[in-house]
Amino acid sequence: MTTANQPEPTENTVIVGGGTMGQGIAAIFLTGGYPVQVVEPRNADIDGQIIECATRRGGAKGDVAILHTLDAVDWTGVSLVVECVPEDLSLKRAVFADLVRLAPPATLLASNSSSFPISAIVQGLETRERMAGLHFFMPAHLVPLVEVISGPDTTPATVEYLCKTMTALAMRPVHVRKDIPGFLANRMQHALMREALSLADRGIASAEDIDAAVQYGFGMRFLGAGPFLQKDIAGLEIHHAAATTIYPDLCNDTAPVPFIADRAAAGDHGIKSGRGFYRWTRDTARETRVRYEVALGKALDILNTSPNKNR
Repeated sequence: MTTANQPEPTENTVIVGGGTMGQGIAAIFLTGGYPVQVVEPRNADIDGQIIECATRRGGAKGDVAILHTLDAVDWTGVSLVVECVPEDLSLKRAVFADLVRLAPPATLLASNSSSFPISAIVQGLETRERMAGLHFFMPAHLVPLVEVISGPDTTPATVEYLCKTMTALAMRPVHVRKDIPGFLANRMQHALMREALSLADRGIASAEDIDAAVQYGFGMRFLGAGPFLQKDIAGLEIHHAAATTIYPDLCNDTAPVPFIADRAAAGDHGIKSGRGFYRWTRDTARETRVRYEVALGKALDILNTSPNKNR
């Protein structure tokens, strides 16, 4: 991604936002040997957390620098910026406006937004052809999926560069060809969550039993095959027959049901607040996070040995 009379950029990366997602994404690049600059105005003491995340991926091979402002960035050889600020559209727009002003023309600009279309974030800015969505999943340093989202102006060369870079970093990129809210994986996750919340809200099953149905049922099968491959294995006619009966009864609400809306309004935000769908203590939260990360590691081992991993 260079223009005439410009040198080929080296593989330096800037991460804007050093929260949980920014730390995990920085760790991905560090384990690939990239020098990384993390812009984090609120918390400068995050380099140890980033190195710890990198250690979980095999160890940091690049250097990390924590900066307070974008103006402090050394843009020499920076090939990619990944914006990871909080999910606030006006804030993201302001960051991208600054990036257009500061970043060299050859530098690609990507957003880790989990919901806002890249076209909404970069609306009205120049050089939109070098901008794309680059959506990671928490915890980013352990979950290999990354969505590369094309905006209306994103060039094929930008997409190709991002996909090749992610693949080289042992990530699994998928190209989202149309810039729609929620992109690919989050749309499917929210469709599942809408039905799960509706079932709990209607008293059909408890949160514990719904979790078990996913983990020990189709969730376990999805580790071996995605939805289309799994239906090829099971038989399309079986799915069609079941869908004819089930689809008319599925939840199609356009707003969250009280089962989650009431909890969110009450400040029951999950582990971070000590209460969500479950009650949490410091010990149970720590034990659950450890078990979760161990399970993710084992799942990744299975996926990496699957003959269908590149299907």
